Amino acid sequence: MASIIQGFEYDIFISYRQKDNKGDRGVSNFVDALKTELEATFKEDVSIYFDENPHDRLQETHNVDKSLEGKLKCLIFIPVLSQTYCDTNSYAWQNEFLAFLRMAEQDRFGKDIKLRSGNVASRILPIRIHDLEPEDVKLFEKETGTVLRALDFVFRTSTGVSRPLKVNEDHPQDNLNKTFYSDQINKVGHAIKEIILGMKTEPVQVMKERDKPEESFKEIREDERRIDLEKPTKSVNRKLLYTIPIIALLIVAGIIAYPKLFKHNTLEKLRSSGDRITVAVMPFQNMTNDTTWNVWQEGIQTNLISSLSSAEELKVRQTQTVNSLLQSKSLTNYASITPSVASNISKKLGADIFIYGSINQAGATFRINAQLTDSKTEDIIKSFQVDGTADKILPVIDSLSRIINRFLIITKLGKELSPEFQSIASTDFPEAYRYLIYGDDAFFLKRDYPSAAKFYSQALTIDSNFTIATIKLSIDLYFLGLFEEAKKCLMSVYEARDKMSMQQKLFVNYIYAFLFETPYDL
Repeated sequence: MASIIQGFEYDIFISYRQKDNKGDRGVSNFVDALKTELEATFKEDVSIYFDENPHDRLQETHNVDKSLEGKLKCLIFIPVLSQTYCDTNSYAWQNEFLAFLRMAEQDRFGKDIKLRSGNVASRILPIRIHDLEPEDVKLFEKETGTVLRALDFVFRTSTGVSRPLKVNEDHPQDNLNKTFYSDQINKVGHAIKEIILGMKTEPVQVMKERDKPEESFKEIREDERRIDLEKPTKSVNRKLLYTIPIIALLIVAGIIAYPKLFKHNTLEKLRSSGDRITVAVMPFQNMTNDTTWNVWQEGIQTNLISSLSSAEELKVRQTQTVNSLLQSKSLTNYASITPSVASNISKKLGADIFIYGSINQAGATFRINAQLTDSKTEDIIKSFQVDGTADKILPVIDSLSRIINRFLIITKLGKELSPEFQSIASTDFPEAYRYLIYGDDAFFLKRDYPSAAKFYSQALTIDSNFTIATIKLSIDLYFLGLFEEAKKCLMSVYEARDKMSMQQKLFVNYIYAFLFETPYDL
């Protein structure tokens, strides 16, 4: 079965030590459960390479490079990390793990993928089935150049037991990690989907092509006609000669009237630490009257901090920093943390906002409430709540993390536009905002109109209803001399103008009148 993405042999390659699949065949069980999860997650069939039969495994006498070349040409590499996997003398380490690492660094995607959420994830997705020795962790991190972030399938008890998690546990509540097999499989499936969707949008490829204005780019609309930017006709050149000065005046007038509509250097400013949103996450309060939930007071806090820390627009205070300050104030009982107390702690940490929340339960259902609060005014900016059952707590926490992450990033990026245009610039996808910023930088700073068109198109690929990206793409296409394409691009916005505010409608009407009603030939 071929890969979902053309040019690859498999979607997923499972790498493991054969000795870790003996006995209850834990690795085989993992692969079977993952296949079932992916069937429910993807519309397409996802191909997995897994050499379950040890007799089929390549031997030292075989031409390893040639034999594995096709099989390792995959989208995602999953190493099953055991106590013996990180061994420089092992077959799996040398001929699978390191070989994939070398191949991934040289293919068109690279080792790391920018996700649609805006976060970055590695194509190496490690699964940990044992506690690892420090030297093994160090070896993994040395080769990959990143911190080991593995999805754990480890069962650990207070008596010192540490073993691979089983599909069906006799006493699941004894696991100090509070992980459930089905939850972890669900997280693996979700991570795979995020990575593959990120590869489908190919943000890395777009960045590589920004210096190749002569190449074609995809138009965003349904017919996906390709636009040739290499050889404009004499007629187009003549039209361009007369109309570029006119539309340049239009754009200049727009910049003067709406100084925040086309901000320069936005990307660089967002990356500076002084202009990021600083966030402090408080431990969550257990309001269930069930002390077994106490472990999740810091558990939810830690997961939120880990998720939010990956966003370049946010600066997040780490768990130890927050909790050490709470302990210094003798606030070890989290029920005593009031919004006022949390505000004071947040201000001491220099945080702009803090996240404050609680765990509630009714029967088999629990609810996590979270409030984003302004540290200075103690005003609640936004409230969130997610529900679930006790055996699905990790997916619920992940869902809460994504919602908060998306809200904060979009709020930050949205402030780069004037209030009058935030409604037509609204989107639920942070990555669409980022491509809008890339497009603005290419258009206004570099005058690189082909690259700007690609970035605006990429924003619309992620969110086809991103109105401001449509408007900017239409203007950019006009600068390229593609007048008919510019008109067509603007039509979807113009037809929806009755739903806009008066200022927005005037702006869209103005652009429409110029592109549609001004004669090109003199």
